[in-house]
Amino acid sequence: MAEVLWQWDELVAAAQGRAEGAPATPITGLSIDTRSLAPGDVFVALKDARDGHEFVGAAFKAGAAAALVSQAYARSGADGALIRVADPLRALEAVGRAARVRTDARIVAVTGSVGKTSTKEALRLCLSVMGPTHASEKSYNNHWGVPLTLARMPKDAKFAVLEIGMNHPGEITPLAGMVRPHVAVITTVEPVHLGQFASVADIAEAKAEILQGLVPGGAAVLPRDNPHFALLRDGAKAAGARIVTFGYHEEADFRAIQVDIGHRGSSVIAGHGSQRFPYRVGAPGEHYVKNSLAVLAALSAVGADIMRCAPALLKLTPPAGRGARVHLAAPGGPILLIDESYNANPASVRAALAAMATTPREDHPRRIAVLGDMLELGEASADLHRGLKEAVDAAGVDLVFACGPMMRLLVDDLAPSKRGAWAASSAELTQALLDAVHPGDVVMIKGSLGSRMALLVAAMQGRFGSERPQGRLGG
Repeated sequence: MAEVLWQWDELVAAAQGRAEGAPATPITGLSIDTRSLAPGDVFVALKDARDGHEFVGAAFKAGAAAALVSQAYARSGADGALIRVADPLRALEAVGRAARVRTDARIVAVTGSVGKTSTKEALRLCLSVMGPTHASEKSYNNHWGVPLTLARMPKDAKFAVLEIGMNHPGEITPLAGMVRPHVAVITTVEPVHLGQFASVADIAEAKAEILQGLVPGGAAVLPRDNPHFALLRDGAKAAGARIVTFGYHEEADFRAIQVDIGHRGSSVIAGHGSQRFPYRVGAPGEHYVKNSLAVLAALSAVGADIMRCAPALLKLTPPAGRGARVHLAAPGGPILLIDESYNANPASVRAALAAMATTPREDHPRRIAVLGDMLELGEASADLHRGLKEAVDAAGVDLVFACGPMMRLLVDDLAPSKRGAWAASSAELTQALLDAVHPGDVVMIKGSLGSRMALLVAAMQGRFGSERPQGRLGG
């Protein structure tokens, strides 16, 4: 049975609302989506593409303990207990702040142009070795995801890991102030969302907003290899933070000394002063190795035992849309599908191509990259798409299938032998891809969410069927 998350009177006070009735069951969670709502959750009726008030009835039908609604909501006969507030989003923020006030957990906040979710998940795995650990679900890192994650934090959590994202300047500041982390991690700064920023340096400034939310005496975990390290370091100093660095740089506090990257994960020896930490990362790709160094630095900053925690990194596996590897049972032999369809930017596409290149040719002789447009790159978009050619060639890609007007520029720059097909959209590319794939191929599919590359993943799985996820090596 799920433990009680909030007492009714406590939640009403935290939301600064007015109770109408009382729940018949304990409150064990909060939800903003009736499709994933669990019995005992309080449904929060937010307004986004749809008005959450339209789904209050469905929430109670699914077993909601109560609903948090606006003052103007008209109760229906099947409704249960309500908390009426002026604005459900502001009320959710208030509950999140109340949860932060009542907790004794050590809190880590993670931001960065890429690697936020994987670093958050790695920290969740590692800190769970030390005690109950609460963390953001999926990529709940925005203006509603952060307060929802805080509001869901159990009283007995010893650690919490929250992901904080942004698309525009100023977005991180209020979220970091809500979270008030003991440790703030910036994974990296890369040319992402350039449509909203004048330069990558401006992106670094926006990422550094997280440092202003640190509690007094808090620590900033910073990427020593990044070209914008000095800017981040100065921001940390201005915030009065302790600085802990990570990377390959010889001056990094937590640095990679020896790395062996394989198709089923990587073996790493990291150094911190005279200490050495040998461990394995279960997810393949050098980007996961770099993230693991950030994890070690954060573990140290939060006071965790690195030697106890680091073995948990072997359990790290890429989730669907972010590098999940599945064998498809094609007639004549398996096809390895690498699902990177959730999102894309220049850094993450390069990382995905390099990770695909770790797949041995003897297992999968032909490498196929399926790429969709990287969005929100502004005036630099054309050059950044063309600039992927070097990474495609370095990864030994045999065929490129692409969709979207910007990826057309990349395809045109490739050697004719590498041009699989191009189409205006992922839907229009589907048949050409399915006709070209052979048993033994490794197929990596990646693009921005708006490029809808998940359609191609579904088409591949529909045609060939999923056999099994690719496992990890032990050790």
